[in-house]
Parts: sequence; C-alpha cells; structure tokens
Amino acid sequence: MAISYMVKFVALLLLALFVVSMLESTQVSAKGLKRKYGPGTVKPAQCYGRCAYRCSKTKHRFDFCMAGCMSCCKACRCVPPGTSGYRFVCACYDLKRTKKGGPKCP
Repeated sequence: MAISYMVKFVALLLLALFVVSMLESTQVSAKGLKRKYGPGTVKPAQCYGRCAYRCSKTKHRFDFCMAGCMSCCKACRCVPPGTSGYRFVCACYDLKRTKKGGPKCP
C-alpha cells in the first residue's frame, strides 16, 4: 500500500516539474521574440526590406500592401515577423486602423 502512494506521489511530482519547465520555456521564447521584433527595433532604412517580405505572400495587390506597411513601419519603427500574424509583437502596428475600422497595417 505504501509503495503505491509513493509511486503516485513521485509521478505527480514529475508531472508538476514538467509543467513548470514548459511554462518557463514559453515565457523565454516570447521575450526573445519581442526583443528582436519589438517597437523601435527597425531603422527607417530597413523598412523596405521588412515590408517587402511581409507583403510577399499577400492575396491583395502588392503595392497596396507595401504602402500600408511602409507608413506603419515609419510611424512605429516595427514590423512583425513573418508574412502574416504576430501583430501582438508590435503594439503600435496592431492598433492602427483605417477609417472603416479595419487594420491599416498588413
């Protein structure tokens, strides 16, 4: 009987340690993403290259996407990584809206 409780306790302890380690690794990776792509990390000379990559797989017109991205990049000095998503990385980029209320920045 005592061995059964001990095995359950050790299993529960290992599971708790695994969960804590997963949470810590998630927080570290989110901090690294913000440090590399956060507000103020893009110099004006880098805007064109980052926006060209961001708009490279757009379903809309490339020049329209580039115009929006360039204006947002110059104002926020930030472009999220990838071709879509990750807006949470650049708060300023994410908050800009069009007159109709849609996202201004691609």
